[in-house]
Amino acid sequence: MAKIVRTQKDLDEFLESYHVMPQDYELIDIPTRFDHDEVAPSSTFMHDVWVRFKSNKGALIGAAVILVFLILSFLCPAVSRYTFDGVDTAQQSMSPRIPGLTWIPWFSGGSGIVQYTDDFANTFHYFGTDVLGRDLWVRCWEGCRISLFVAGTAVLVNVFIGILYGMISGYFGGWVDSIMQRFQEIVNSIPTLVILTLLLLVMKPGLYTIIVALILTEWIGMARITRAQVLKIKEQEFILASRTLGASGFFIIFKKVLPNIFGQIIIMAMFSIPNAIFYEAFLAMVGLGIPAPQASLGSLINDGFKSILVTPYQVVIPVIILGILMLSFNMMADGLRDAFDPKMKEM
Repeated sequence: MAKIVRTQKDLDEFLESYHVMPQDYELIDIPTRFDHDEVAPSSTFMHDVWVRFKSNKGALIGAAVILVFLILSFLCPAVSRYTFDGVDTAQQSMSPRIPGLTWIPWFSGGSGIVQYTDDFANTFHYFGTDVLGRDLWVRCWEGCRISLFVAGTAVLVNVFIGILYGMISGYFGGWVDSIMQRFQEIVNSIPTLVILTLLLLVMKPGLYTIIVALILTEWIGMARITRAQVLKIKEQEFILASRTLGASGFFIIFKKVLPNIFGQIIIMAMFSIPNAIFYEAFLAMVGLGIPAPQASLGSLINDGFKSILVTPYQVVIPVIILGILMLSFNMMADGLRDAFDPKMKEM
């Protein structure tokens, strides 16, 4: 059997060492990675995150549903011939009626208080109308947009405040950490509902009052997560090396610490969005939400609950939209968590 060596030099050395016949060996040319002009591109961390995220079907479904809801919340109120505050008492409490689906009892329009008579033969309300005759299709998507705006604004501000507060508290430690943690405990000990009630004494009920209330309290969870991550990595070798080279504290915080906890921040932010949406809905249901005629998903649920035995669709439809929205955010957040930290999937 013929032996294989790589180069002529290897062949000569081998023959000289073992005193064997050259015809028993074969010289071949095996290409190496240095013989190729093109080098395979290296994979970055964010590319690996994206690959893992794409492989999670649940996360992709959640992201797609959120995108569809976002498009509908802007498109439907703009193209509909109805407005979210248009009152028509002649069409009050009409049940859902969808063209082409009238053969289905739920969408035939025959279960409302006001029926689709000959005068309304060409009238279609996809989600029905409320007690004032306002189209629920437009009001639901208008409410979805307001709920997403409240949650998104509150989360963005809370992420900024919580990250800054938690990184400063965790990195500097000592008396700085003690003072900041005592202040955080004081704020956390005050119920959010009490803060909102006090805000209503000096501010008018509305969208921005709810946002301010969320900003004042919802940053605490983000600050705790950020502080815990900073405490875990601030004693590692690359942080100590930066200190030894004379880097300032804020340079280390924003250039060394922040990139290493960015994944956890994104995950925490995604999980806080459904919490903010649910909290806004809760405030609307207890009467501290957005005043009429504006609507959010919470206020629509609150209004529909008053007539749930007569017109259950007025509360069922907003509840379904709210439930699907929160489930989609949780599914996407789970996918992001597994993408940024694959080890969490095994726990």
